[in-house]
Amino acid sequence: MRILKKIGFFTAFILPALVLAGFYLGGWWNFLTLGFVFVIITLIDHLAGLDEENVTEQEAKVISEALYYRFVTYLWTYFQFAFLIWAFYAVSTGALITIYEWAGFVISAGLVTGGIGITVAHELGHKKSKLERFYSKALLMTVCYMHFYIEHNRGHHVHVATPEDPATARKNEDFYSFWFRSVCMGYIHAWKLETMRLRQKGISWFALRNEMISFTILPILFCVLITLAFSLYQTHFVWQIPVFFFAQSYIAFTLLELVNYVEHYGIVRKLTSAGNYERVNPLHSWNASHLISNFFLFQLQRHSDHHANAIKRYQVLNHYDQSPQLPFGYPTMVLLALIPPLWFATMNPRLESWSEKVYNPTTWAR
Repeated sequence: MRILKKIGFFTAFILPALVLAGFYLGGWWNFLTLGFVFVIITLIDHLAGLDEENVTEQEAKVISEALYYRFVTYLWTYFQFAFLIWAFYAVSTGALITIYEWAGFVISAGLVTGGIGITVAHELGHKKSKLERFYSKALLMTVCYMHFYIEHNRGHHVHVATPEDPATARKNEDFYSFWFRSVCMGYIHAWKLETMRLRQKGISWFALRNEMISFTILPILFCVLITLAFSLYQTHFVWQIPVFFFAQSYIAFTLLELVNYVEHYGIVRKLTSAGNYERVNPLHSWNASHLISNFFLFQLQRHSDHHANAIKRYQVLNHYDQSPQLPFGYPTMVLLALIPPLWFATMNPRLESWSEKVYNPTTWAR
């Protein structure tokens, strides 16, 4: 199983290959990646079942430091930039003619840059290494969501499962209402966090050291430079590039917000007698230990352990039986989230079960 897992994390590279195949096959084949993610992976996930195996503490010390697992994420960073350069070329050729071809290609590309790319950026952004954090920011630049680096690490992980966190969905809140709050308030909160950081150092918010200024400008500058380069090469304005870039960014960060919605729906930490929220533990995030989808998502679905131990690397995240469990992996859950009545019917009974557990503390043994 250990060898299978090591190889399994390379399955993420299947998605960009399917985008290429769909583009060159043409027509409705541009939806090939969507079919693979939301039909094939879901079916295989069901057949493969759950992976509830954890590495021992002694094994975790060794596996955490293994270069192999870092190499996969580093490789993805370069691969995503190469994929986007190809995608810019693909749209510049004029091969995408109909609206449905554009829709299929853009959504498929967004599944790559959002579903995999932001997942890798999330993993790297939690690490102490300056290189890994740089890779995280670079990946987020390609989807116009660089503020996530600030808001997620310094905002979400502090306020998760409280009313102060815009990325924690409230009970009976549909995804569409959640999207607006999480996207808008998350961006505003990132500005507040960065301004506060600079104020504590006696620096004005309007300074080069304000990362939110560069985080806002860099994606636009990146798009302008790429558009200019292709336009000069083809001797005409290639309008398809900015249209594609911002459209795939929208799909990518919407997918991220769908995942945020799924991961924390309705979860609320208790207030202590001192008026503070209890410490985050594995009860405070929805968990999904589905084997196959966790390969593609670098074990992001073991989200309960991630929030309890944010610095842990993806390859050693644990499954906890006591955590609230999702009935399906993320591919299925994000589809349910798009249909509020189905979502509420599926998740509200589980949320009520979680509420009972939270007021009957469990000893965490795993």
